[in-house]
Amino acid sequence: MSEEPAPAPAVTSRHVAKGLGTTVLARLGAVVEIVAQPLYVAMFGLAGYGLYAVLWAAINLIENIFDLGMTSAMQRTVPQSASDAEAAAALRTAMLFGVGPCLVVAGGIALFAADLAPFLNVATRDRPLVVPAIQLFVWALPLWAFVEIATSAMRARMVFGAEIRLRIVWEQILRLVFAGLFFAGGLGLKGLFIAHICSLAVTAFLCVRLLARYYSFAELRRAPRGSATAKNTFWAGLSILPSNVIARLFGDAPALILNLLIPGAGGAAAAGLFTIARKLSSVVQLVRIAFVYVLAPLAASAERADRAQVAAIYAYATRLISAVALPLAAVLAAGSSSLLGLFGAEAHVAQGAVIILFLARAAEAVLGISQPILQVVAAFRHQLTASIAGVLVAIGAGSLIVGHMDALTGVTLGMAAGLIVMAGIPMLQLALTEKLHPFDGQFLSVALRGGLVALVAGLLAFVARRLPDAAALPLIILLAMAAIWLSVRFALPDADRASLGSVGRRLRLQGGTLSEAS
Repeated sequence: MSEEPAPAPAVTSRHVAKGLGTTVLARLGAVVEIVAQPLYVAMFGLAGYGLYAVLWAAINLIENIFDLGMTSAMQRTVPQSASDAEAAAALRTAMLFGVGPCLVVAGGIALFAADLAPFLNVATRDRPLVVPAIQLFVWALPLWAFVEIATSAMRARMVFGAEIRLRIVWEQILRLVFAGLFFAGGLGLKGLFIAHICSLAVTAFLCVRLLARYYSFAELRRAPRGSATAKNTFWAGLSILPSNVIARLFGDAPALILNLLIPGAGGAAAAGLFTIARKLSSVVQLVRIAFVYVLAPLAASAERADRAQVAAIYAYATRLISAVALPLAAVLAAGSSSLLGLFGAEAHVAQGAVIILFLARAAEAVLGISQPILQVVAAFRHQLTASIAGVLVAIGAGSLIVGHMDALTGVTLGMAAGLIVMAGIPMLQLALTEKLHPFDGQFLSVALRGGLVALVAGLLAFVARRLPDAAALPLIILLAMAAIWLSVRFALPDADRASLGSVGRRLRLQGGTLSEAS
């Protein structure tokens, strides 16, 4: 008699926590990017930085359209691959349909750069730079598509920490170093565009070496075209593409809209101010993104074995993200004026936008953890509902609000309304169609205790912001760290804290009973 294959090990909260640790480190490149922004503004001016922000926003939007959803597709198909050949087929499909169209589009944009340049509002002194900047910077498009797909391929293999060196050292820190050197060499704003291309080129080269460790390049060449895995990857990408594009619209379209609404240098400055607000709020968004990256492949593996495992990690992730995101957002929103002081006096105009985005990102973090679960366990047709509703709410709210207040705050408020709607609908869909929801008997206690910590810490940060920025800023950062520790320590159940393993023990997050459980 032939033996039955051993069942795959269960996917538990420990797997989620382990993946989160390395993924948060990988995404700390976003924090490095936030630190770099004041330096870019100081070197190139707010209007010059605004032009860079608008072009990079455009690159991001175009990449999310023409990569055909291939980054998200691999989160669904690679974890369910039965062999290295199938995984290689998924990667080859993603590279072909994700990078290929971006190369074609980049060539077209470079060719028609002179026709596109008049649509951008920039400072008079930067006008001669626009056409060459477009012709040069557009080649970031295929480079960025390659980096996004390559790092997604690592996460699909559940290698969550492989991006750390790429995202922090080679992409962000190297970009800042290049920009400083080119600025010192007298290249001006053009040096920032060159620095971005150089950092992406180095990152793409290193991605190839990483891919060779986790995928068989021999299978990439040998795998038959048109296999079931290749077809599934292609159609999974197309099904997720609209929601990916709309999610990116919420991040980058407001900068483009503000640049189009406000003429001249004001349009570039407004785009720069929104980008500053978005970068600051990305500290909270980082929490959600880390969970999204980890949960998508883990949920796909768990779904293959047992739906109950999906329910367990869904509830655990929602409790943990609530305990972290709520106090973090409360402290940073209350102390936002001190944070904006890093960018100069002009940046304080964006305080309303910053507060709105911090609060919206916190709500999105708690609600939006359902989206990666929906993407891997539900039918393809369910992917579009939240995206369409979110963008309609954003457009409707923005149209009603803009005109009754300044453009920056109005556009941001409309975007925030759409974000919250887009995050909440997948949670409802999972509850109604898949009978999955994260609100078990432990969630209410976590929400109440975490909310109390957030309220007290936010009030303390509001008082601290009255100090000079040099004293207020480190105090606000310490308050944010203390609030997260208190929330995790006293809001989460024992088992959740125990899942944090050695990190939880080193941070003294576990009570006396947990050492026995360990």
